Amino acid sequence: MVSMPLLVFADKSTAATNAALRAAMKYQDKPGPDNKECANCLQFVPGKTPAGLGGCKLFAGDTEVSPKGFCVAWVVKPK
Repeated sequence: MVSMPLLVFADKSTAATNAALRAAMKYQDKPGPDNKECANCLQFVPGKTPAGLGGCKLFAGDTEVSPKGFCVAWVVKPK
């Protein structure tokens, strides 16, 4: 029974943010102007589900990027 809490704790420890890059790129957890959001950005790396947190090719080591987020490095994803 002791291993169950440890597994839950271990899973949460894998999530990370890159605070310095987020600040430099003015990242926010809400969409930008004209429906610009991470989910439709070329740099976004989707998470396990469409609504789940993902990553960004520019935010090294960051695994908590919201698909509804936005930053100044947004680039339209080709269709």
